[in-house]
Amino acid sequence: MDVAFFPTSWHLSDPVLIAETFSSRIWKVFRADGSPAVVKALKPFDDVEDELRGAHLLKWRDGHGAIRLFGFEGRQMLVEYAGERHLSAEIDEAGDHAATEIAAEVMAKLHDPSVEPPPAELQPLRDRFAALFDKANAACDGKASSEAVADKSGLYAEAAATAERLLSDPLDIRPLHGDLHHDNILLSPRGWLAIDPKGVLGDPGFDAANLFYNPLERDDLCHDENRIAFMAKVFARTLQQDARRILDHAFAYGCLSAAWHAGDGNTLDEERELSVARAVRIVSARM
Repeated sequence: MDVAFFPTSWHLSDPVLIAETFSSRIWKVFRADGSPAVVKALKPFDDVEDELRGAHLLKWRDGHGAIRLFGFEGRQMLVEYAGERHLSAEIDEAGDHAATEIAAEVMAKLHDPSVEPPPAELQPLRDRFAALFDKANAACDGKASSEAVADKSGLYAEAAATAERLLSDPLDIRPLHGDLHHDNILLSPRGWLAIDPKGVLGDPGFDAANLFYNPLERDDLCHDENRIAFMAKVFARTLQQDARRILDHAFAYGCLSAAWHAGDGNTLDEERELSVARAVRIVSARM
């Protein structure tokens, strides 16, 4: 995107392209008062509605636990600049337990009630699980060609049943971040803040789930059963839910993520998510 296409009403200057992904281009800019900000310019892609819903959640949160939304036009968002230190960096310096506690604090703020009604644009959590239900149904309809395929099919079926149980009996229904993990939590001058929400509506336990699978490059942590148990207890305390229920959310989410990867033909990441989901299931069975 040409920087000249930024809305003139935003009065931005000195844009620098700091990142580009399959879904967006990220510019660091300066506002009229000299403060830094970020423009997230979305590309036209299949799941662009995911990102647009996130803008509605940021507007609703108004800076509480998340970055502020300053402007939203078309597929462009002008948001608060939250710095460059991700929560994943905290693991190396303060330790993984400290990072988990920080994530829990951010989650609690994101879930605080508001006098404003939730945005109508948020995605119902059941809709978000469509890929898992489709994968489980396809697995049941097909014939297992090997023991490994049968094991994977069984895992998807079990996860779909777990998701159905959670969705049919939510402990609460609130606006959710929808993609909370270590690289979506940054240390800003205002403290730790969440970025890049998806904008979902459902049981708060869902927001804890993705953290079990992150950081992505730390499989040693994600497969550590002691770590999984610790995270479950911390998030259970934060969300006032049973630790096994938190693990149910984590298990269902991991298989959902695997189903997304399978849909993209990404077998490597599908198997990675399923391997962590198996570890989560083992810990849950011991509780």
